[in-house]
Amino acid sequence: MTAHGWITDVLILLPLAGGLLVWLVPMPRVWIAPTALLIALFEIGFWVESLVRFDFDQGGLQESSRLSWLDDLGVSYHVGMFEGFTVWLVGLTVVVLAASIAYGLWSRRDRPRAYYGLMLFLTGAIVGVFTSQDLLLFYVFWEAMLIPLYVLIGVWGGPGRSGATIKFVIYTMVGSLLMLAAVIVYGLQAGTFSMIDGGTNASSWIFLGFAAAFIVKAPLFPFHGWLPDAYRESPAEVSAVLSGVVSKAAAFGFLRICFSLFPAGVHDFRTPILVLSATGLVYGSLLAFRAPDIRGVIAYSSLAQMGLIVLGLFATNNLGINGAVLQMVNHGLISAVLFMLAGAVERRTSTGRLDRLGGMARGRPALATVLMTIGVIALAVPGSSAFAGEFAILAGVFQQGWMYAVIGAVAIILAAAYVLRLISAVLHRAPGTAVTESALDLRPAELAIVVPLIGLLLFLSAWPAAITDRVIG
Repeated sequence: MTAHGWITDVLILLPLAGGLLVWLVPMPRVWIAPTALLIALFEIGFWVESLVRFDFDQGGLQESSRLSWLDDLGVSYHVGMFEGFTVWLVGLTVVVLAASIAYGLWSRRDRPRAYYGLMLFLTGAIVGVFTSQDLLLFYVFWEAMLIPLYVLIGVWGGPGRSGATIKFVIYTMVGSLLMLAAVIVYGLQAGTFSMIDGGTNASSWIFLGFAAAFIVKAPLFPFHGWLPDAYRESPAEVSAVLSGVVSKAAAFGFLRICFSLFPAGVHDFRTPILVLSATGLVYGSLLAFRAPDIRGVIAYSSLAQMGLIVLGLFATNNLGINGAVLQMVNHGLISAVLFMLAGAVERRTSTGRLDRLGGMARGRPALATVLMTIGVIALAVPGSSAFAGEFAILAGVFQQGWMYAVIGAVAIILAAAYVLRLISAVLHRAPGTAVTESALDLRPAELAIVVPLIGLLLFLSAWPAAITDRVIG
């Protein structure tokens, strides 16, 4: 093992061990959720330590740890922080998962031992995806990330959870199997599965195997069939993780694997992927504007935002990539807050349908303030972190073709329309049939979960260069 690699190991193994602790160690029921939350908060502490230790000027692979796994095939347990973007995405993961576990505690999820064990297991698996430096290990963590999601949606989801889980499984399994084939062929050709030692590969087919998995997971149009049902039927905090973090694993895959190992494939397929991204950006924005419920608006806006992020990545210049990484963090935090607010509204009204909501601003100042604040950031008003990210993406993709930048600008106008429609429908119209005078404002516990996430967005609004100057060394 290389020196200083312990921090990455801890970030992966602590939540995995915590999951086993919650599953296997006898403890009173009331201790289970607080124990899981305490482990998630320790995880944030270790991430802060890794942030302090990381040398952004040097870049490259740091905090690396390596242990031989299958010598004959050149497979190893090799993890580490590769470039600044890995640090930020691991940070996004541990923060959103801790907030989601806290939301589950507030919501008093039933079968807590299984629930919180799965959430901690999911945390470790996602961190493993972001820190793997071996393709087979990456694939193992990728599949390990999906397994708890299947169970969380299928057991704790809404009335349509069975159909949502089946769609999610079919789409993701097809993508995963294509990626597994690509991993095996690449590793046998290169003589190693290491992302560091393997070198580049000019095969279009291997590139497409990876790209297919990432396009489905992001998702990009037209491979988004699993998205609306999964986001609507999941528990609110699981939707927050799906939209806020898991979709970013796909964008990370493009950046870490496709760009590093398949530059020829990126060059050859850049235009088709840019076209898919631009189409999804407009299509998702239009569907978000037409969606009849809160979660539908957030789900389709996520489709649009992932299109925008992939546009920035496939601008293939520093401006677009820096903007895309900032926007990954922005969107991860924004969508997590929005899904948790959607859950809060659903708890008070038993519905998310916009035609049955309205008038919730009156007598509920905390809800109105939080929703307006996150709405203003999501609107990408000048001075917000979302504005900085979107501006950098559009400036970067303009260098690939002015038409992409025009489409992006139009979609941002559409985004303003659907965000304002959502805020108006929940807060300002005449009270709907589902809204009663007795519906409470946000409670202190709910504010304690969402306000820190908004605080991080306000910090990035004041200093977006904290991320954009520290993406690639």
